[in-house]
Amino acid sequence: MAKRKSRTWIILLVVVGIVGAMTYSFWPKPLSVDFGIVERSHMVVTIDEDAKTRVKEVYVVSTPVAGRLLRVEVKPGETVAGKDSVVATMLPTNPVVLDVRTREQALAAVKVAEAALQVAQADLNRSIADKELSEQDLARTIQLHVKELVSQADLVRAKRVALMSNASMETAKAAIAMREAEVARVRANLIGFEEPTGDNEENAETIIPLHAPASGRVLRVMQESATTLPVGAPILEIGDISNGLEIVVELLSSDAVRVQAGDRVIVDNWGGEAKLGGVVTRVDPWGFTKFSALGVEEQRVVAVVEFVEPWEQRQTLGHGFRVEVQVVIWEDQDALTVPSSALFREGDNWAVFVENEGAAVKHSVQIGQNNGLQAEVLDGLVEGDTIILYPGANLVDGAQVEQRIVE
Repeated sequence: MAKRKSRTWIILLVVVGIVGAMTYSFWPKPLSVDFGIVERSHMVVTIDEDAKTRVKEVYVVSTPVAGRLLRVEVKPGETVAGKDSVVATMLPTNPVVLDVRTREQALAAVKVAEAALQVAQADLNRSIADKELSEQDLARTIQLHVKELVSQADLVRAKRVALMSNASMETAKAAIAMREAEVARVRANLIGFEEPTGDNEENAETIIPLHAPASGRVLRVMQESATTLPVGAPILEIGDISNGLEIVVELLSSDAVRVQAGDRVIVDNWGGEAKLGGVVTRVDPWGFTKFSALGVEEQRVVAVVEFVEPWEQRQTLGHGFRVEVQVVIWEDQDALTVPSSALFREGDNWAVFVENEGAAVKHSVQIGQNNGLQAEVLDGLVEGDTIILYPGANLVDGAQVEQRIVE
């Protein structure tokens, strides 16, 4: 009888153990998920594009007359001084280029250029006189304004007149420089060629030196070997990389409408260790069609970016170098953000799962800006909320969750 009872208890314990084991096996386990935090942080929204650098003002040295170009000795990267450095030399091929009619036309062109130079000098003298008068008026207006004899508007107008007079004088100086260059150019057409004398014809020919039009560095040499060239054939290019380097980026037209002059730009992957800063100076009002690498037709718009760092921090950059730019179109130093990977669509709205005491609770949220990594929270979450990242299809409202353990 005792053996029968003990056997019954053993069977009962085995059955209870089996039932308990099966219950534990089929009992729902918490889903392993990744957690994130709703926090306030610096958030930016950018338009990312490949771009290239270019020199603002590229000067092309070309042949002034048809002739034989001697071998160009300057190399790309060499520094040249404007109007002093001889970058190329050439010899005329045909002495009869200065026939009677051509010479008279050249003389007339020189007279016209010299007259224009005199007009420019007269304009400069007038601008200097206007500037001195405006400065005197400004000084007098300032004194009267201190004594409260003239209004603030009169003082502002006097300052404006002084600034305009100074700008007019600078414009007149630039006009003189342009007219002087024009006189030098037309006088070059009067260079005479003596007939060869003696046994050595090469020594009898007149060598025409070609000077650098501006200070800078030689960007590239298009014609290095000695050859015969027509009038106006390009020989080499000169540009100032240290002060005149900018970035040209081709934006999609749909992105260009969101970019405006003054937007901050981050320059990355240019070859240096640190990122560079820039600012948008111009967005062209004209678009053009371009085909992508996959053959997709796109409408592109050119935007120009200027560097903000000094040249010493980017002196290895040159003309035509590839860079990557990030144009900042929205920025907030203290935005309430949520990782974009936590968001999912629920109809026309956005939603997230918030962890609450081990359970996933679905919350509808209102989202503002989104840069792909972070999203701006306008409503539905508060700072410090723990949210679930990468919610799967098996995650439902009220499901038990736990932190995923990464081994």
